[in-house]
Amino acid sequence: MINILVFILQKGGIIMLIFFLILSLFINLSLIGYMIFIEHKDVTATWAWLMVLLFLPFIGFFLYLFFGQSMKKRKMFNKKEESDRYMHLLHSEIYKDSCSHCTHNNCSSCYDYNLLHFLLIGHESVYTCDNAIEIFTDGHAKFNALFEDIKSATQYVHLEYYIIHNDKLGMAFKDLLIKKASEGVEVSLLYDGMGCLKTPSSYFKELKEAGINLTCFAPPFTPWLNLHFNYRNHRKLCIIDDKVAYLGGFNVGDEYLGKSKCMGYWRDTHLKIVGSGALLCNLQFLLDWRFASHESHCLDHYKLPNLSPLCHATGAIIQLVSSGPDSKYPTIRNGYIKMINEAKSSIWIQTPYFIPDEALLTALKLASLSGLDVRIMIPNKPDHMFVYWATYSYIGELISCGARAYTYEKGFLHSKTIVIDQTLSCVGTANFDMRSLKLNFEMNAFIYDKSSAIQLSEAFEKDLLDCKDLTLEIYDARPLFIKFKESISRLFSPIL
Repeated sequence: MINILVFILQKGGIIMLIFFLILSLFINLSLIGYMIFIEHKDVTATWAWLMVLLFLPFIGFFLYLFFGQSMKKRKMFNKKEESDRYMHLLHSEIYKDSCSHCTHNNCSSCYDYNLLHFLLIGHESVYTCDNAIEIFTDGHAKFNALFEDIKSATQYVHLEYYIIHNDKLGMAFKDLLIKKASEGVEVSLLYDGMGCLKTPSSYFKELKEAGINLTCFAPPFTPWLNLHFNYRNHRKLCIIDDKVAYLGGFNVGDEYLGKSKCMGYWRDTHLKIVGSGALLCNLQFLLDWRFASHESHCLDHYKLPNLSPLCHATGAIIQLVSSGPDSKYPTIRNGYIKMINEAKSSIWIQTPYFIPDEALLTALKLASLSGLDVRIMIPNKPDHMFVYWATYSYIGELISCGARAYTYEKGFLHSKTIVIDQTLSCVGTANFDMRSLKLNFEMNAFIYDKSSAIQLSEAFEKDLLDCKDLTLEIYDARPLFIKFKESISRLFSPIL
């Protein structure tokens, strides 16, 4: 900014400087008017952007261009809305079956029924009752199992990832997909244009030349630049032969095996689902593929799951819930609030980023003030500084209400889990922040299975051995400079 002003003064003097400032003011005022009268952003996000545009008159425009603008949102999601309407028609049969089987007598507890019914009726999230679940908390175990299942594929492998790195694990991943394609297995890979911005085009070119179906979600504006930092596809899915699905927090890269010198050990949570839940994961993949690739025929051979009443469940009951900026409601966020409000004794949360909106924060405060065992585990190693300090600010507010907070010291905590009363749990791709719950495309599994909840609780307790207790005394004793960083970061938390 200073260099630009100096250049203007040298070349054209005060008149050009005045023109430049007036132009900057006009552009920013135009953006402010657009946000208020046309775009109708969330009120807190609008105020945050108003501050950026008013106090950073030139830089603010470019920040808004990259991070805040949604001028093309309606155009971007016109086809997505068509896909959603298609989805409603496609799964109306299983949705009706789900509704007919969902009664109070079929569920093990009242809050199980309330949440399942809320997500089914209010958000059309179908459940399945015949699932076997395996929980992974380590990258080596997850990728070993994933690679073995891909090797066993005979029909198709559908993959959807936010980040794929061109490193040792990424190369092994690529070689395996090429091998399966050479065996005649249909391999389709959907990757995010922003998450894979640093991945060389040669990586994907090699996959395409090997006969693998490739589609980029919201590709970059240029090979080096992506103007859409929002509305990213943050889902991590793999579906194999209508039988097995993987869903959770692990992307593809060496850092997820704990090989990053900066981040250290990578602690995450991922699910392997064997059963009808895999078919619903595949439905979401196909819908995302249809939107990104503009291929209208990709759903022609989709296989519908067979539903059975809850009282006839032969395995874990799972509801797969998707949300995104195109959703009528923030579905996963609403599910979180419902879970918290239904809790009777405990709420245990693991998340890399904790930036809740007012409704989520209030729900957790009320639970803490009601005497529930509310525990939140966050990483001690930040990968985004502003997000990290905003997280600390919100954590401090909860601690003062009686919640307990822990910082994970062993490496980086990327796990996205919630466990209620060691009975009900949720695992997926959505972080506990506004970006995940309102701006990104996410997918979570709400799990009505006590065995899975106990496993996740035991993993939480094991992680406590590598944590420090962030007490109210420690939090209040933080230096003034830390308090300043928290305050500034919190002001911008609605747009982080």
